[in-house]
Amino acid sequence: MKKHPILALAIGLSLSACSLSDENVQSAQISPVAADYQAKGIISKSLPEIVEALNSGEISSEALVTLYLDRIKAIDKQGPRLQAVLKVNPDALTQAKELDVMRKDGLVKGPLHGVPILLKDNIESLDNMPTTAGALALKDNITHRDSPFVAGLRAQGAIILGKTNLSQWANFRSEGSMSGWSALGGQVRNPHMLDRNPCGSSSGSGAATAASLAAATVGTETNGSIICPSNANGIVGFKPTVGVVPQQYIIPISESQDTAGPMTKTVKGAAMLMNAMATTTPDIDYTAGLNTKALKGVRVGVLNFAQGSSNQIKQHFATALNDLVVAGAILVNIDERPKAPDGLGKMSYDVLKYEFKDGINNYLSSTSAKQVPVRTLQELIDYNQANADIELALFDQSIFISSQSMEPLNSTKYQTAVSTLQKATREDGIDKLLNEHNVDVLVAPSGPVVPRVDPINGDIWPASWPGFGSYAAQAGYPHVTVPMGEIHSLSVGLSFIGTKDTDANILAFAFAYEQQSQRRIEPHYLTNAEDIPAIAEAMEAKNYLR
Repeated sequence: MKKHPILALAIGLSLSACSLSDENVQSAQISPVAADYQAKGIISKSLPEIVEALNSGEISSEALVTLYLDRIKAIDKQGPRLQAVLKVNPDALTQAKELDVMRKDGLVKGPLHGVPILLKDNIESLDNMPTTAGALALKDNITHRDSPFVAGLRAQGAIILGKTNLSQWANFRSEGSMSGWSALGGQVRNPHMLDRNPCGSSSGSGAATAASLAAATVGTETNGSIICPSNANGIVGFKPTVGVVPQQYIIPISESQDTAGPMTKTVKGAAMLMNAMATTTPDIDYTAGLNTKALKGVRVGVLNFAQGSSNQIKQHFATALNDLVVAGAILVNIDERPKAPDGLGKMSYDVLKYEFKDGINNYLSSTSAKQVPVRTLQELIDYNQANADIELALFDQSIFISSQSMEPLNSTKYQTAVSTLQKATREDGIDKLLNEHNVDVLVAPSGPVVPRVDPINGDIWPASWPGFGSYAAQAGYPHVTVPMGEIHSLSVGLSFIGTKDTDANILAFAFAYEQQSQRRIEPHYLTNAEDIPAIAEAMEAKNYLR
């Protein structure tokens, strides 16, 4: 095992497989542990089912929002205390009532009319809530601005229910960080097993979707921050082609890699959100190609080199490949990883630091001086040091300090680094694999089985990381993860990766796989692995030596 230097922002630095019936048997054995925490009724459903219930009059938006607010109180603030939601919109119920009146009068804004959605708290909305990135310095950062994609959600009738907790500053503050921790929100808990890492940085969005705290959530990704928490929390996460979803009014890390994306229970739910969020591609219907035959005759590149070292994940991957074949796909084995230029890992990290310094200086300078006490990255570093008992209680700000030393974006070093990185991951990376093997999409495991949360050592991850997500992130190409099974009640996912602007096709392929496999599991809210009887028994001494 090794310490992962920038969890979820450097994802590519890189039980035997059960039948579905076997997994159901395992779940049935452990689900009584926390039966009271299981979502029931309409809020246990997927986004498309909730939309259908609203349209049919089965439930009102006011009643739906009330159910979610009650559930947030019961299991996020009390009970298992997931700490996935930082702030609830104080006007959500009022907005729901207004939308119900509109519906009664025959005025429906769009497919998401009255649907409650949570946003990761680095995304601005015009509601009476701050946008904080989980940081003390931004606790009063109320901007009353909608990020353009949030305006797109609102135009279709969505209600912004609140803001989700996250790895502070989207996990770009310290090389010794803990995924899912922020100074304002504390540690997000994984609803499948509460002592396990929810992965970052969209940890709160992932946990909230899995635990049915909203109809859907939105996360952001720079390098793995949608895919990793979706894999960890057992949901669908979609990272679009960079630029398809506008990034204005989102606290930045990297202008070349940042994107928001949907985090939902199903692929169709993600596609429905994309129809509202992808305001740069208004003519594309991301749900149009979703059908069970979407994989028929499709050549799928199997990234054997990206399977990682876990035999359990490999066996689930083998089962997933069989599902793809049953769904009509033609599998093509790809055994060799693209050759990367020397020093590419450092170069990719440097690109993020160059762009973060420039982006965060611009963002901070645009905020209200009355509400935000810092205007530059250096002032932010000084502020954190002055409030070290809160901000630096668990880990340092080494990435901030390193970023502050970087040159401007017009420097030759930056220009060389970003062009080298994009060439290596685009034409010499993903595009080369697609073209040389004549395949339409690449598949691999999405990530590892998550370790325990460790406030002493920070994030500890496998030395051999399953997946190819870093290339998709660095290239700015689309990537979706779909649950492919469970290992001792912890979910693992299957990734679909494509070239630029093939987002609709990637979602269609993922949908066909999802419909064939049906391997999403509901959270069990286990305290730890020893809540599983077989593991608890194995941990006890047998006294054979008496």
